[in-house]
Amino acid sequence: MATVTPYLLVENLTKSVGSKVLFSNISFAVNKGQRIALIARNGIGKSTLLNILMGITDYDNGKITWRKDLKVKYLPQRLSGDEAMRLLGDKAKEEDFKKLSGGQQKKLLLQQVLDDEPDILLLDEPTNHLDLDTVVWLEEYLRNRTTRGEKAITILMVTHDRYFLDSVCTDIFELDEHNLYTYHGNYAYYIEKRAERLEAQQAEVEKARNLYRTELEWMRRMPQARAHKAQYRIDNFYELEKKAKQQRNDVEVQLAVKSGYIGNKIFEAKDVCKTFISPTTGEEKVILQHFNYVFSRYEKLGIIGNNGTGKSTFIKLLLGEVPADSGTWDIGSTVRFGYYAQTGLPFDEGKKVIDLVRDIAEVVDLGNGQKMTASQFLQMFLFSPSQQYDFVGKLSGGERQRLHLCTVLMRSPNFLILDEPTNDLDIPTLNVLEDYLQKFQGCLIVISHDRYFMDRVVDHIFVFHGQGHVQDFPGNYTQYRLEMKEDGNKNTTTSTTKSNNLRGTQLPAAPQENKKVKTEQKRRLSFKEKKELEELETRMPALEEEKATLEALLSGGATLPDDIARASQRYQEVQEELDMAELRWLELSEFAE
Repeated sequence: MATVTPYLLVENLTKSVGSKVLFSNISFAVNKGQRIALIARNGIGKSTLLNILMGITDYDNGKITWRKDLKVKYLPQRLSGDEAMRLLGDKAKEEDFKKLSGGQQKKLLLQQVLDDEPDILLLDEPTNHLDLDTVVWLEEYLRNRTTRGEKAITILMVTHDRYFLDSVCTDIFELDEHNLYTYHGNYAYYIEKRAERLEAQQAEVEKARNLYRTELEWMRRMPQARAHKAQYRIDNFYELEKKAKQQRNDVEVQLAVKSGYIGNKIFEAKDVCKTFISPTTGEEKVILQHFNYVFSRYEKLGIIGNNGTGKSTFIKLLLGEVPADSGTWDIGSTVRFGYYAQTGLPFDEGKKVIDLVRDIAEVVDLGNGQKMTASQFLQMFLFSPSQQYDFVGKLSGGERQRLHLCTVLMRSPNFLILDEPTNDLDIPTLNVLEDYLQKFQGCLIVISHDRYFMDRVVDHIFVFHGQGHVQDFPGNYTQYRLEMKEDGNKNTTTSTTKSNNLRGTQLPAAPQENKKVKTEQKRRLSFKEKKELEELETRMPALEEEKATLEALLSGGATLPDDIARASQRYQEVQEELDMAELRWLELSEFAE
């Protein structure tokens, strides 16, 4: 039987950066037709590995063998202007590349590598900066490529987009603790098998620790007692000791930050209009047209739409960074915005991380009487004490995003505005951020192309269709897509479109009667809000009962001083939780059917 030569064979590859080992003696093969996702935490070496495979970055030792006569294409996460122009070749002279938005540039570069019909394609975060329709199109194109009679394509990519990963990939490579682990399945399969692997590893470590205690007692005896024993037992002891002392570095970003109090009045948009004139074409671009909306307390809004439809401009109008042509924004007096910008903060490259944070606050209030120094707060965001004294210019893209998030949250905002927060964040950090936002006791607006992220954190969405048409949909992104599909809107998917339509991906045409958000119609509760209402109706009696118990305890004469202090603190916490729960219940019950 003839053996199949893999497209790519990697043997015993090792790479270190300074004293830090990224991976050690890893081996793997990439075969024809595989669609592989490379997963790891930020800083572990995902992009470095792709650059090594393409000969851009050197490595310490190992062997890399590519099959002969393969057409290989690589689209890095970031390209300089000159590198992009070289990749585009003649196409760079059809339009001025530098004048395009980040999303338009990414579309054009993707278009180029797909048009070249490579045998194997390496992609580093291909969905970053793409609008949702293009992400869906690309997902379906890559998944279906081998079933449409076209030239088969093999893929090795880095991505944090979990829906994209789950839909497209046949295999997953995980870089973890200097090793590489292979999973033959999609993301859901990987999550299950990774948990089993970690559980098995932990069981082995526990077994080694128990045996280590026994062997340690023997090793501690007088040398004379060991002299008659076999040397192999002594040698094995040191191997056992190494295994018993294994520690995983699974420290995660912690988000335990108090949100400031926010009143009932958030903001009201009154007949807001905004139009731009394109400096290149002279065409009129309408962002908002007689837009009216009343934002509710604790509302969590997602914003989606094609690149260039005005999503980020909408945020800047709300924040007062861009003036409206007409109309007003009436913002509540208790609102304190926290803005996470897509472009990041213009950090001083020559400033140390700790100094940048201390300029904002020396101490951070976590609520419930707990406070943290700036240094301790940075450690919550995985900046070690030594790394805090690094210059900002040394930080990676993911580290800069974490620092940006840190500087936003440490101000204890009660209204978070997040513009593409998922770019450059690894999956573990995204999971923590999602959990935090679900429990966030404030308001939220998030612009994101990450469908998984949107589905977890928002209760309704604005769809920017362009030319001032904003649709309010009472549900998350997946529910919106399903409803559009049920309505028979043929423009919602473009799976049968050829690759050259990357340049012209369109959002679905919107119903004409929804030309502006109609606030006079009663808003329906989303599924998530209905569940929240049910939980509140269970939670409130439990809080009342705990409050009564604490009152009885505090009024008794036999309570010890320490018990009184703890009960008094808890009583204040319960009262605050009850007040917040009652306010939220009143708000939700207003819209309950």
